[in-house]
Amino acid sequence: MNAAMPPERWMAISCVLLALAVMFGAFGAHALRGQLEADALRSYQVAVDYHFSQAIGLFLLGLAARDSRLRLSGPFWLMLAALLVFCGSLYALALTDLPGIGILTPVGGIGFVLAWTWAASLFWRHASGNKTGSD
Repeated sequence: MNAAMPPERWMAISCVLLALAVMFGAFGAHALRGQLEADALRSYQVAVDYHFSQAIGLFLLGLAARDSRLRLSGPFWLMLAALLVFCGSLYALALTDLPGIGILTPVGGIGFVLAWTWAASLFWRHASGNKTGSD
């Protein structure tokens, strides 16, 4: 657990991200339909889907981090950064003509993989008897 920020704050951040995902999804379904080309709308929908799934994952990490023996702050912050980069780049790609913004999307995707793998290793070590599960 991060003494500077309790897991309940992580969960609060996750809830805000989930509320934003709902709003962005509704915006895409109602305001953008017919305004964007099919490829752009698909990119936007992929961003919304990942936004939802990773925000739920962040919430679950917050729940798990309530066990003070698990130190999940590293995976949490990496996953949050990856969400911002991955989804942010897809939202920007769908809504703007910014050249080269799509290059950031795989960086965010790699961040997701690293964050989940890091979290898995901490859970594994915790279950194997290393009760600190340190970052």
